[in-house]
Amino acid sequence: MVHRIATALTLLPLTLSCVSTPATRHVAAEGALGPYSAAVVSGDFCFVSGKIGERGQSFAHEVETTIDAVEAELAREGLTLADVVASTVYLTDMGRYGELNEIYGGRFPAPYPARACVAVAALPGEARVEIMVTARR
Repeated sequence: MVHRIATALTLLPLTLSCVSTPATRHVAAEGALGPYSAAVVSGDFCFVSGKIGERGQSFAHEVETTIDAVEAELAREGLTLADVVASTVYLTDMGRYGELNEIYGGRFPAPYPARACVAVAALPGEARVEIMVTARR
């Protein structure tokens, strides 16, 4: 019996490597500030690269337009903010954390996705906020 289990465990990696995996598709990032995909779709998951919003106006406007950009990318894949299971928010000023939360909570439906919020020294394009999400069909 022990020998059969040991043999089965030895063959397990070989068996798993024969299972087909879902195709991965990369979505081009038009006008991106760097070399990356706007999103990567793999199986039921859609990984959306960090998005920034319109700069030069109020912080609230920048957060709203950042979430708009995330929402637009998800819509290209037939997804919504309700499909988001995890997000990472980057802020250049943690003093804006409360304001961010108020807007974020009004845009993302409950139950809210898992989230991390990270303070950074700077963001591309002099943005004050960037949001990256993972969604699941």
